[in-house]
Amino acid sequence: MTQPAPKQHWVGHADLDAFYASVEARDHPEYRGRPLVVGALPGHRGVVAAANYAARKFGIHSAMPIAEAYRRCPDAIYLPPDMARYSRVSRDIFRILETITPMVEPVSVDEAYLDLTGLERLIGSPETIGREIKRRILEGTGLTVSVGIGPNRLIAKLGSEYRKPDGLTVVHPEQVPAFLSPMPVASLRGLGRQTEKIFSRLGIKTVAQLRSLPLSYLEVQLGKRAAANFHQQALGIASAEVVPGRGRKSISRETTFEEDLLDQETLHAVLRRLTAKVAATARREQLSGSVVTLKIRFAGFETHTRQHRLTVPTHDERVILREAWRLFLHGKLPRKPVRLIGVGISDWQQPDSEPTQADLFEPPQKREKDDRLLETLDRVADRFGKGKLQLGYATKSERRKLR
Repeated sequence: MTQPAPKQHWVGHADLDAFYASVEARDHPEYRGRPLVVGALPGHRGVVAAANYAARKFGIHSAMPIAEAYRRCPDAIYLPPDMARYSRVSRDIFRILETITPMVEPVSVDEAYLDLTGLERLIGSPETIGREIKRRILEGTGLTVSVGIGPNRLIAKLGSEYRKPDGLTVVHPEQVPAFLSPMPVASLRGLGRQTEKIFSRLGIKTVAQLRSLPLSYLEVQLGKRAAANFHQQALGIASAEVVPGRGRKSISRETTFEEDLLDQETLHAVLRRLTAKVAATARREQLSGSVVTLKIRFAGFETHTRQHRLTVPTHDERVILREAWRLFLHGKLPRKPVRLIGVGISDWQQPDSEPTQADLFEPPQKREKDDRLLETLDRVADRFGKGKLQLGYATKSERRKLR
């Protein structure tokens, strides 16, 4: 008796094109066709969060200092981010993707992996599925998306990058070697600066060149773990697993100051506002994090991060602020003016799991009271806007504003 052929796995990767900038252009038709940059405003300190493709022709890209972006294109439209609006559009996009398949794994606000295995009988070929994804998102949101489809996550991701913007690339299993061969090794996942230097020293520029080298030789140059990783990628071998609900790995907020700050009261007040935003997002997404991360940047882009693991996962800004400030004070950071400060939480507690360790000294009544307080805080924010009500104390300058 002949065995049935194994089912072909198909993974899709949907990546919105210049998402923040595209939302702005959609909502403001007068911006269309012009270079558009979302991020810090010219004359202020900060970086580019997103640039549309007209701006990218001037060499502007995300994470570029805004002063450099303005030098390259002073005539571009510069806008501050509207994260609340982008989040609303993001939720619409994920709802549309879930009409294609329930197996959707968000990676960020503007990209996701999809398990498309078995949909050929319902929708059609992988090419037909890709066109349907693009059609539904365009009709539902007015935005374009680039879609890659392949036998695993690596090929799907590289496929979505292949013909941006508004592209569709389907790579069948037998096409994988030819698809990968001419690509620069920098296209592979997890390639850091040190590995890139090693490849450059060895004269390895393309995936085909990397694939031709014996694994034993790569192990000598990179170490066993890294060698195995890049060797497998060069062969097109990667995971096809898509995990719905895995979603984002962390929630963070940061801000860059106009002038470097040393005053601890001001830094604490800024950190409190950032933690309030982080905690509100976590509660809205029903997430509780076990790891608090503090990010500090000084002049010359000298950046430090410090982390602390909590015994009980939280989405309470008071807990996050307390631990982040403790990291600031006792994390052996340089005592010099701060250019950027940021805070985040990660390592989520699963919604259906028990807390890692209950606080034996906190009565249940207090936890219930805290939960009600946080719910009230979120309702006030939903009705009157964020920042109208905050937990904690006000600084002297904030108290003067309240008089």
